[in-house]
Amino acid sequence: MRDLVQQWLADEITGWSMGSFGAISEFIRWPGDAPAIAADSGMGWYTPRGGIRIDRTEGLTALAWEMPSTKSERFFRHVEFLLPDAEALVPQPAGFTELGPDTGAIRPEDQDMILFDCGLQQKNVRFCVRTRDPELIAEMRRCEGMGNFAPGNTAAAMIFARHPHRISITAIGRVEVYQKIGGPDTDWKSPDGPHTHLLPKLLAAGRTHSANTPIPPGFLPVASLHPASPFSLPDGTERPFCRKTWAHYSDLMAAHRSIEATELRAALDRGAAAPAGEIIDADEISDGSPLPQGRHQRHTARVWELERKLTEA
Repeated sequence: MRDLVQQWLADEITGWSMGSFGAISEFIRWPGDAPAIAADSGMGWYTPRGGIRIDRTEGLTALAWEMPSTKSERFFRHVEFLLPDAEALVPQPAGFTELGPDTGAIRPEDQDMILFDCGLQQKNVRFCVRTRDPELIAEMRRCEGMGNFAPGNTAAAMIFARHPHRISITAIGRVEVYQKIGGPDTDWKSPDGPHTHLLPKLLAAGRTHSANTPIPPGFLPVASLHPASPFSLPDGTERPFCRKTWAHYSDLMAAHRSIEATELRAALDRGAAAPAGEIIDADEISDGSPLPQGRHQRHTARVWELERKLTEA
């Protein structure tokens, strides 16, 4: 597992993230940036925009999965890195909590900055901010113990305006983002490259991951690998299907799909399984409604169909 993680952390077109359903930090190398610098400890890299470091691979399970788009003949691919529930849990303070100087920072020059947990109470990730801005530190101390979205939490608004570093910390490592927060200072767009998302509506669902992700019971996600899209460039510009980019991840995906997905794809190869049915985005289903059974198998079959169509064209 260590070799696998090390290989894909070094891959220049592959993205990573750590977070939950609604609070996430993403690390992506951006074309034209200076080459990423290796972290001093652990396995990781950083650029002027952000960084990632993984300190632990013991006990990790990799799970590759695919999902077709509900709006076009495209698909998405991911690899989740999982730990058993008990090993994946992190502290879950109920409000802003000062953690002191961030001695675990990826870049040595950031290790004197003050780290605060935002108190989102996510099982598998601590979503934090880090700064040496004395006014922001004072305001976060004044709001210590208050929830990030609590009325009267003036620190949250100041964070939005001052753009401190955002840090997602899980049981195996961290992702750091040094760029601005997407908002009025960025024309309401996420900056190119590493960025964060903090979405109250999704957080309210209380989930560690999307309902579309086929994570088995007893496990929690602690990091995600995001293959480069064969349908678009990093800035989102569409392009014709790129077989080279698709093939770049073929062995990775094949080695780490679930047994059920692997067997279904083999049956499809033999012509011994039915084609895909309706594609369902489970995150769009209203709270409390039962999730359709077999949706992951339908998604697997649909991606198999799309791959065959695109690669044979």
